[in-house]
Amino acid sequence: MDLKSQKVSVFEKIGYSLGDLAANLVFQTLITYLAYFYTDIYGLKNTDASIIMLAVGLVAAFIFNPIIGALADRTNSKWGKFRPWILYTAIPLGVVAFLAFSTPHFSYKGKLIYAAVTYTFLLLLYASSNLPYSALSGVLTGEMSERNSISSYRFIAVMFAQFFVQVFMLPIIEYAGHGDKAVGIEAVMTWLAIVGTVMLLITFFTTRERIVPTAEQKSSLKEDLSDLTKNKPWLIMLSLTILIFVTLAMKGGSYVYYFNNYVDKTALTNFISPILALLGHLGINISGSDPVATGFGLFNGGGIVFQLIGIGLSKKLADKYGKRDVYRFGLFVSTIFILIFYFFAPTSVALMFCSQILHGFFYGITVPVLWAMIADVADFSEWRTNRRATAIIFSAMMVGLKAGLSIGGSLVTWILHLYGYIPNESGAAGHALQPESVATGARMLVSVYPSIPFLIGVGLLFFYAIDKKMEVKIEADLKARRAEK
Repeated sequence: MDLKSQKVSVFEKIGYSLGDLAANLVFQTLITYLAYFYTDIYGLKNTDASIIMLAVGLVAAFIFNPIIGALADRTNSKWGKFRPWILYTAIPLGVVAFLAFSTPHFSYKGKLIYAAVTYTFLLLLYASSNLPYSALSGVLTGEMSERNSISSYRFIAVMFAQFFVQVFMLPIIEYAGHGDKAVGIEAVMTWLAIVGTVMLLITFFTTRERIVPTAEQKSSLKEDLSDLTKNKPWLIMLSLTILIFVTLAMKGGSYVYYFNNYVDKTALTNFISPILALLGHLGINISGSDPVATGFGLFNGGGIVFQLIGIGLSKKLADKYGKRDVYRFGLFVSTIFILIFYFFAPTSVALMFCSQILHGFFYGITVPVLWAMIADVADFSEWRTNRRATAIIFSAMMVGLKAGLSIGGSLVTWILHLYGYIPNESGAAGHALQPESVATGARMLVSVYPSIPFLIGVGLLFFYAIDKKMEVKIEADLKARRAEK
């Protein structure tokens, strides 16, 4: 392969995208089920689950990620800077992902220690794999249109992982465990760990790093960090990413509580019955013994399908109008379809599904753009300083991702506690009888509360300077510089 070419083959784009499919088998499980797993399967108290998720997550965000970013930028091997990290973390990440969702029979104190330790190692290994993986997209090519294309491939793969986790995982857990969710989730995570490991190895073997810093480029960690603090687009992207993932973790982790405690079961059953019948005629059988689990899967599935359509449109829109403006528009409109959930009655199931679909479509437009914008920020830094530090730039995304995931996830359990939620602390099958206030809390957690960070993010983008005109100038200037070396 000609490493001087900035074009990336379809084969390589697919190989690269499998890495995010693998990572999101873990990440989407954390967003969707971690709070529920800790409170209703593993049997932790709300406050204890919230503390573990917040404390470990913030350590991972603000300690693990900057360290991994600095180390990855200083890695030199025959395989490049970032690909070795993907290779060496593939198997450990799979093993720890399985352990983090296992339910050993310890005392309550032992459970707390086990949860904290396994979650810590999971986030450490996730950072060690996914941060270099994300930075890899910034060195596969220097052409911004190619990056937009790579991001589209990548996030179609993400949507497949999200589709599986949010549509099929809960019914499969029920089936595999014969009603025992602890047994079921261990069985599912075993297979996810194996599949994810194989996909990460495929990513390693099918990708190449084309953007290589010149041999004379030297910079200290102090210089890299100083560059970051002076890089306004990076600071905005860090803040934006935290806000985005607070919302994703909050609403994603709340839907299961929303369906269990707010949505009317009869209305849900009546709404999904014709859909299940139609799918049955097509040879697709996703119905199970629990209509809530089935409805939950269909609800998520509708949003993901239309999110894929939005992702498919993202590249053309970003190429024409610029990433910033497309992202801002998509984020604002998608927020409207979150906020509107506040007005739905428990029986308004059809409106819930329609809003989820529309939210998925407009949010899908933004999904590839966010990561492509981070690659642009790495170019902006190189353009301004003549030094390239891709991984530590991408640490903004990973710091924001982990911090947002931790804050949003812990807010789910903490807010539910404020509304009087009674966790299934025994870890046994079934659900505890909840006070009426929990239904209100669940409704707020999928509507008003997650809308706030998204709207703040929309406001931040008015201060982000890299518009379409600047994208074109940075790309042209960097190409000219690299041609001279």
